[in-house]
Parts: sequence; structure tokens; C-alpha cells
Amino acid sequence: MKLRPWDKYDYYLRAVQSPDTDVEFIRDTYKELRKKFPSILREDFCGTFAICMEWVKLNRQNEAIGVDLDSEPIQWGLDHNLPTLSDVQRERLRVLQENVLNPGLPKADVICSMNFSHYILKERSLLKAYFHNALVTLKDDGILLTDCFGGSATQSANEEMTNHGDFNYYWDQKSFDPVTNNAMFYIHFKRRGEEKRKKIFSYDWRMWSIPELREIMIEAGFKSTYVYWEGTKKDGSGNGVFKRSEVGEECEAWVAYVVGVK
Repeated sequence: MKLRPWDKYDYYLRAVQSPDTDVEFIRDTYKELRKKFPSILREDFCGTFAICMEWVKLNRQNEAIGVDLDSEPIQWGLDHNLPTLSDVQRERLRVLQENVLNPGLPKADVICSMNFSHYILKERSLLKAYFHNALVTLKDDGILLTDCFGGSATQSANEEMTNHGDFNYYWDQKSFDPVTNNAMFYIHFKRRGEEKRKKIFSYDWRMWSIPELREIMIEAGFKSTYVYWEGTKKDGSGNGVFKRSEVGEECEAWVAYVVGVK
């Protein structure tokens, strides 16, 4: 089978993202908390704005706004993602090259920060400023939805490989500093019959914990916060179903969502 052309954003989307299920979780979480369906989504740190794309496909009334400071992934999305939408769907999507900390961003029912992008804000004051800016740019019944990850395996250097048929995806944690909770990560790819392509994406993050995220959201002005914890299969691996919970589990690696309610 012939390999598709190499494109780092295409391979990232295939290996890392699941925007079709993300938007369903976002919609259902808002409905659970607010007893109605949301219509306007803002995807902060949107990159190629894949979640925005799926949001406008999900419902003909939905509108999406993508916000990112980096022009490269935005342009990729404009060149590759946007043309796949119908004319009507495109009219309901806006992409802004802006800083998520800037005041005056468009208001939304739901603001999401996915793929742990807010971990780039390594100082508490910066993360609080972001959460506060999200709060004031949410509509009255709005929610902020963020993801997070952790576990004992994230506190040491390690590399995990996942096979995707015609290529392998590598999530490489290069370091962890317990004094600062700063960690360095890389994404590598190896296509069938080719050498490993190293450090295609790099992430210099602070590993924010669930209690820290919740506390900072409250400090920023959110009325309440909730944690959505992933269920497990019989073999102990995650089942992809996230439910509201105040109790987690001891895991080598876990992913969860923290939601702030305005």
C-alpha cells in the first residue's frame, strides 16, 4: 500500500486528535450542566481548528471560533480543513490569529482548551489570567472545558509507541522536574520503511494537577468546577467514557477533564 504524502499536521490529526468525539462530549457536558444545548463554541489554542470544523458539522445552528497565535497551523487548516466544509458551514466558522490572553475575544457558550495546550502557561498568574479572560468572554450560562493528564508514569522520562498501520506514533517524555513540575515532551513519527522522524512537535509544559486547575478556576471567578474522569475496561485501560466524579483512581497514566461553570 502506497504511503500518503508526508505532512506533519495530517499525521498529528490521525495519531492524536479525535475531534468528532470531542465535540459530542463538549455538547453533552454542556447539556448535562446547563440543561440545554450550546450553539457557539470557541476553541482556544486551536491550531488547525479541527474541533471547530466538527462543531459546525454537528448541528446546522452551531457556530465556531478558533483562536491561536501561531500562523502556521492556522494556514494549514485554511488550506486543508476549510475546503472540506460546505459554503453554509464555512459561514459559521471564524478563525482568529490572536493571543488567548487578549481581552475582547468573541463570546461563546463553551470555550475549550484541548490537547493540554494551556500547560504552556507555566506560571500560576498566567494561567489565572487565561481562566479569567475565558470567564469574561463566556456567555452568562457558559462553561470552560479543559483537559489534563498525569499519573506516576508522567513523573519520569519514558517513551510510548502506538502503531497506526502504516506508521508508528511516539509520545516521548524527555524530562520531568519535581521542583517546578515542568516537563519536556516530543512527538516522533516513523512511517513504514522509513527512518524515524524525530521531534516533529515539541512541548515545554508545566504539569498542572487537577486540584490546581480547579483552585485557579475558582480564584479566576468561576462559580464551580467539575472533574470528568475516564472509566476503565476489564484490562484496566481507559474506555473513553468520561463521567463526572469527585474520586479518581491511582493510575500510571490518566486523562481527565476539568470544567469551570460561570
